[in-house]
Amino acid sequence: MDSRYGSRDPATDGIPIQETPFFIGLPEAVVQKATAQVVSRRHPANQVILLENDWGSSVYFILDGWVKIRTYNLDGKEVTLNILGKGELFGEMAPLDEVPRSTDVITLVPTVIGNLPAQDFVHLIHSEPLAGIRLAQLMARRLRQVNRRLRLRESDSTSRVTDIILFLADGQGTRSASGEIEIPNLPHRELSSLSGLARETVTRVLNKLEKKGLISRDRDVMCIPDLAALEKILV
Repeated sequence: MDSRYGSRDPATDGIPIQETPFFIGLPEAVVQKATAQVVSRRHPANQVILLENDWGSSVYFILDGWVKIRTYNLDGKEVTLNILGKGELFGEMAPLDEVPRSTDVITLVPTVIGNLPAQDFVHLIHSEPLAGIRLAQLMARRLRQVNRRLRLRESDSTSRVTDIILFLADGQGTRSASGEIEIPNLPHRELSSLSGLARETVTRVLNKLEKKGLISRDRDVMCIPDLAALEKILV
């Protein structure tokens, strides 16, 4: 069995696919019909979910965990394009364009993913106006994120690492009971790939931000006590 399929488990942890942001607010009958054939699977960390040039037979919803979207530059160096977490979707473009996948997707931690058949997703987009609007909003948000990162490519290392932290907070941040913003404490190699900086440089900047009290870290979580204070670095 191809390792990309993971283990099927109808009693999976993670949120139901109907509670992901994409489906919130859509008519209940429409959601039930669209998600009737969804299969949820558990995947271990570092498992390939999609490979570039695969054909799109499913659209994937992250019910728990984290994945990275990667490609390679002309020198063959891995480039992390995005980090996606619980509630987000990926693999939506290939079925719509009827072209092969353009990137790889790999789990960063143990992850639960709901596989929605591509034909059901395409039918939903064509038949439910709000679903089409949600998809357009998703594409617009991701484009804004990419544009922002491109603008900062020539900035100093502190600005670039800070921007990646804010980028993750925008897409994946959750607010703790104490009011701090929490994001996954990614390995420095992932932050290096996202920012285009050497891993040693990323480590140095993170240590500096931590000493200033702008972030705190434990094994799995990075906390941002004051988002506005961190944002001032980019001003």
